[in-house]
Amino acid sequence: MIKAAFFDIDGTLLSFTTHQVSPGTIQAFKALHQRGVKTFISSGRPKILIPDMPVCFDGYVTMNGGYCFVGNQVLLRNPIPQAETDRWLHYAQQEGLCTMIFTEHDMFVNTHTNPVANAIRNQLEFTMPPLLPIEQMIGRETYQIIAIMTADRDKAVLEMLPHCRLPRWHPQFSDLVKANNSKASGIESILNYYGIAKDECIGFGDGGNDVEMLDYCGIGVAMGNADEKVKAHADFVTTSVDEEGILHALTALSII
Repeated sequence: MIKAAFFDIDGTLLSFTTHQVSPGTIQAFKALHQRGVKTFISSGRPKILIPDMPVCFDGYVTMNGGYCFVGNQVLLRNPIPQAETDRWLHYAQQEGLCTMIFTEHDMFVNTHTNPVANAIRNQLEFTMPPLLPIEQMIGRETYQIIAIMTADRDKAVLEMLPHCRLPRWHPQFSDLVKANNSKASGIESILNYYGIAKDECIGFGDGGNDVEMLDYCGIGVAMGNADEKVKAHADFVTTSVDEEGILHALTALSII
């Protein structure tokens, strides 16, 4: 019996086209709550970038599992080692890379003119973070970094940051997180808090940073708009976010 449902935001709850939660998803959430199923965010976004939505959540896995909370209670906080955050920032400054950092309550970017950063803002429809020179980012406790770089740099960056990983979900940039952080580790903290077994949860996602979640949950559902590599980790592939994928899956699996 499913007791908990975890949802990625971008490309899962929110359409990249409309940036809205669909009517069918709202219907699905109402049906889940009527059946006593708890619903949770499971996202790479920090709390500050989670928009208001017409559905309710019982808790949050944010920053790819680096920071998880229920109400005002923080269940898990696992920042990137400070030395590696600072090493990345020195590297980004040296290489002229655009980067964003996410702290517990804030986020910053080192330039407002990078075209990829502006494309990310437009795709995910959020306000560009405050501008902060890299030298002022150094020393701040950081839970997630957006590294605006192509995949050809990934190997060198990981050699430089041995306690980090790059859950890449876009060819032009990647999330940068502590190696043992993932949506799966965040979900585990939520399930332990509520006393729910992982076989009693379902997870929905579409990106490369959703793979661990799909593998971990009792039922992993990939959206129809997901990459084929992501779909390979799913127990069920539903229709796309613009074709009521969440409602379709929950109905097809007889959860609602």
